Amino acid sequence: METRWLEAFLTVAEELHFGRAAERLHVGQSPLSQTVRKLEKEVGAELFDRSTRSVALTSAGHALLPHARQVLEELQLATSAVRSTGQDVYGRLRVSFSGALNHRTVPQFTRAVRARFPQIELEFVDRLLSGEAVHRLEQGQLDLAFIGLPYRSPDVESLMIAVEDNYLVAYRGHPLLQHDVIEVAQLQNEPVICPPRDRGSTMRETLTSTCHTHGFPPMVAQEVLDPFMILSLVDAGLGVAIVPEGMLHILPSSVEHRPVENYPPLRSALGWNGTRRTEALDAVLDLARSVFPAGTTDTDPSPTPSSRSSASNA
Repeated sequence: METRWLEAFLTVAEELHFGRAAERLHVGQSPLSQTVRKLEKEVGAELFDRSTRSVALTSAGHALLPHARQVLEELQLATSAVRSTGQDVYGRLRVSFSGALNHRTVPQFTRAVRARFPQIELEFVDRLLSGEAVHRLEQGQLDLAFIGLPYRSPDVESLMIAVEDNYLVAYRGHPLLQHDVIEVAQLQNEPVICPPRDRGSTMRETLTSTCHTHGFPPMVAQEVLDPFMILSLVDAGLGVAIVPEGMLHILPSSVEHRPVENYPPLRSALGWNGTRRTEALDAVLDLARSVFPAGTTDTDPSPTPSSRSSASNA
């Protein structure tokens, strides 16, 4: 049984006239009659009572009519659904972010995805520092992660999305705030509030490596995961902190900031597992490249001068 046979039957049933039905279908009356005959042969019954004056449905025709309508309607729905996939992308992506790195980029990214791909569901996992996020990408437990650069993984690829200068923050009245610019050496013997060392924090690794480069280890007063709590402890006078520019707009009113000379900027990226690509992931990555046009795709996680200058122009 062919679809066009059902279309011919349904049109004749609606018109009860072979001539008018043929006009609607843009075919000749004789070919239309032959098509209906083929359907009747297929179902083993006459569907119409034909006379020189009128056409009427037989009992078999009345029995077939609702099923023919349903088949053609379902076929139209199926066709529309398939065609819509050329425009709409469906799926669910598990996305992690750390908080401190992403106060600006997560909202910008999320708004863009919801506007362009409303059928893609974003399931966010918060407070995953970069090292843990990269591990979960490797294990297939995440589809996408906001991470800091550099990272260590042969499978994880990344798109750099931001480069932010780092600032010292301290409670108002702290002696270091007497200076317009802070030297790294001034952090020696200064209690510092920072993220935990064993969770793969880019902020913590940058602090540790920078201080060691200047000949001393950081004096960690408290290890705190939550960026708001870091600022709260700074406000309480328990120590200072080094935070990226994106956190400055959430500073408590009694906390001030100063630039730190010769302190490396914080580079953040979107990371994904290059061996676990999906249609939804590829669509979102293409969108991310337009949302963050200064980013560079980085399959080598080591920082490069060219990628630094590219993202610095953002």
